[in-house]
Amino acid sequence: MEGKQRPLILISNDDGYDYDGMQALISVAREFGDLVVVAPLQHQSGMGSAVTISRPLRAYKRNEEPGMTVWLVDGTPTDCVKLALDQLLDGRVPDLLLSGINHGLNTGVNTVYSGTMGAVFEGAAHHVTSVAFSYARYETKVDFTPCLPWVRQIIARVLERGLPDEVCLNVNMPYCDQIQGIKVTTAGMGCWREEYEHRVDPFGRDYYWTTGRYEMDRPDDPTTDLYNLERGWIAVTPCRVDQTAHDHLATINALLD
Repeated sequence: MEGKQRPLILISNDDGYDYDGMQALISVAREFGDLVVVAPLQHQSGMGSAVTISRPLRAYKRNEEPGMTVWLVDGTPTDCVKLALDQLLDGRVPDLLLSGINHGLNTGVNTVYSGTMGAVFEGAAHHVTSVAFSYARYETKVDFTPCLPWVRQIIARVLERGLPDEVCLNVNMPYCDQIQGIKVTTAGMGCWREEYEHRVDPFGRDYYWTTGRYEMDRPDDPTTDLYNLERGWIAVTPCRVDQTAHDHLATINALLD
């Protein structure tokens, strides 16, 4: 509408500003609003909701042009969002926070470890509508074109209709010949097995390299993210910061009474 202010969209990720996933997300998000991009200066995968407390943070303005300002922060994705909301946005509250597009999936228990999700969990904690996107391609150079129409659709719907307060979306997109559509899913919970490989360096010193395989608790559960991703569906899982087991409060109260 003429004269109407464009939405303000905050974007972060855990891979860094120059990664293809963030550039793809920026290209779509610019259709919907003015952007402030606050990305980690260095790769921050696996940082979860970690924050930097042992040293000061530094923010560097990488670029400023009509409709987009880019900051690089020498911290975690959560640092990026915190600093943006407290300092870099000059008191403005974003209409939407987007994180990603991550190179690789963030399903099941991996939402706890994911820096991509750490950004949107922080947004949700501040009552900002927040969505994370991840794609099942792990290479450094990735063509995100097949998933961009779905990213565009989800951004449009969320901007139009909003989300429940303190709920963020974890959107995982499959790499396949034909995406079937969107399914709202649960997190396919499980755990990692054989997580580290023991090795010895040329000086005879032991070290451990992260590896492992993910074992789902319920691999045949059709409600889960991984089950649907393996069948060509985009898995959209609503998540919240509050990890209280509300359905077990009475049980624990009785235990401790």
